[in-house]
Amino acid sequence: MLEIMVVLAILGLLVGVLAVNVTRNLESGAEDTARIFVNATLKAPLTAYRIDMGDYPSTSEGLAALINPPAGKTGRWRGPYLESSQLPVDPWQETYIYRYPGTHNPSSYDLFSKGRDKAADSEDDIGNWQ
Repeated sequence: MLEIMVVLAILGLLVGVLAVNVTRNLESGAEDTARIFVNATLKAPLTAYRIDMGDYPSTSEGLAALINPPAGKTGRWRGPYLESSQLPVDPWQETYIYRYPGTHNPSSYDLFSKGRDKAADSEDDIGNWQ
């Protein structure tokens, strides 16, 4: 009976270690996904918008300008610049934050995920300036 209890205790420890490692890998994967999105995925649509319109969308126009033409700018708009008709969300199901001009990139735009804590301008933000 003692041997069975020892084996069960060892199996319990192994399951606990495995659960911790799987959770850590999933969190890391979510952060990597957000990092790739802000640094690569939206770069081409924003650049195409800038080529057509002469500048990036303003903060008030936001990423929605990649899907629908901003008011008063329909003449030069050649979009939609995104395949989806909805704004993208990060791995935590929050919308990405866009600012132009950026506070971290004053001559360009800031694009970031609020990260796991879902709070903007916090330590775990994942942005295109990192």
